[in-house]
Amino acid sequence: MKLVEFHTEADAEVTEAARYYEIRRAGLGLDLLQEVELALDQILTNPEASPQIGRRVRRKPMWRFPYNFIYAVFPD
Repeated sequence: MKLVEFHTEADAEVTEAARYYEIRRAGLGLDLLQEVELALDQILTNPEASPQIGRRVRRKPMWRFPYNFIYAVFPD
């Protein structure tokens, strides 16, 4: 079973960013959250597809927003 654990600071950052974008333009915050979900789905589907930046650490850039997911892949 594959698990994703969000660091509490990362979770707060996503929430804050969604609020910021929603203030800038209605619906943009929701777009960010949808892209976050898409990126997480892609990471879960193929965790080794993103470039490796450390021994177990990888970086998944977001397409529309200036954010990256930094994540670690551990053996089951």
